[in-house]
This record gives sequence, structure tokens and C-alpha cells, in this order.
Amino acid sequence: MISFLSQLSWRFATKRFDTSKSVSEADLGQVLEAIRLAPTSLGLQPFHVYVVESQTMKEKLHPAARNQMQIIEAKYVLVFCARLDIVQRVDDYINESTKQHPELVGTMETFRQYRKGLFPASRSAEDVLAWASKSTYIALGFGLAACAELKVDSCPMEGFDKDKVAEVLQTPSHLKPVVCLAIGYRSQEPDRPKFRFPKEEVFSFV
Repeated sequence: MISFLSQLSWRFATKRFDTSKSVSEADLGQVLEAIRLAPTSLGLQPFHVYVVESQTMKEKLHPAARNQMQIIEAKYVLVFCARLDIVQRVDDYINESTKQHPELVGTMETFRQYRKGLFPASRSAEDVLAWASKSTYIALGFGLAACAELKVDSCPMEGFDKDKVAEVLQTPSHLKPVVCLAIGYRSQEPDRPKFRFPKEEVFSFV
């Protein structure tokens, strides 16, 4: 029986993709939905994802990713950006959520003041970026898990020039690229067995 855990054992960080195989729009949609539904700090989803499918754009990103082949061979390259506009994000969260649930308007003011209070003007951009990046990586993890569940190959990538990627994508100043996810189908099987440290090394029961 195929299970979620067996699919996690099957997946590996795919370095070379088969360019003749295409990821279906339905599977891509499910991966993106898993990312959208990922839990995030304060529920604010402080990230934005660029879904790169244009081969021309991939080729522009290729040098910024140190010429790693995943960028140009994968069917899609998802560029995860952490958000710095958290105060505005709080307002957007309240405005959008109360459209769906008008009865919550009165109770949301406390939410607004508390969340905004966590991000005073004195809080540095570097600190906000570090905070937002943690939620961004949770979303990445959900994307990886969804790919495994669908038996779509993937590779998380940090080895790229973030400033150059931002320049190529022309991201606004409040979006900072932090990690990429290449997805497609492997062109070859792993050349070595999957290794993970044993449970005794990873977990402690107290």
C-alpha cells in the first residue's frame, strides 16, 4: 500500500529533470494549494511565491542560481519570497477575513492592535525578514510533502544569488527571495541509497 510516509522515503532532492515530461496543471494546483494552506505565524502567510514556467525566465535565472541545471530543466521553479510589509499584512488579513465573516469585525480590532504591536517601527528589516522566513520555510515543507504525495519530483534550493533573482523577477522591495523549489520528473534514479540518521539520534523522550 502506498502511504504518505512511503512517498517521503521515495522522494529525493532531484538534481536533473526529464524535460520531456510535464507536470499537469492539476498536480501543480494541488502543490500550490498545499503551500497556501500551510500553517504560518499569526496566520499572516508572510510570503509570496513566484511560479516560474517560462523557459526564457528560467534561463535568465540560471546564472543567478550558479548555473544549477534544476533551474532550466524543471517544469516549474517556485521562488519563495518572505514579506517585509507585515503591518500592512495585518490590515489585509483583517479586511479579507471579515469580508467572509462580517460578524468578526468587532473582535478583530484587538487582533489588529496586538499583531501590529509585535512589529514596531524600531524593529529592523533583518529581524522581520528572519521572522517571515521561518513561515516561508514551513510553506516550502508543505510544498515538498505535496510533491511527494503526488509522486512529483522536487528539489529545494538555497544556492542562488538572492539579489540577482530579485532583479530578474523585478520583485517589489517588500518581497525578498529566500528559497526555491524546482518541480518536475526525475531523469534518473538516485545514485545512492537514501540516508537519514536513526531515530535514536534524532529524538529524545523525556
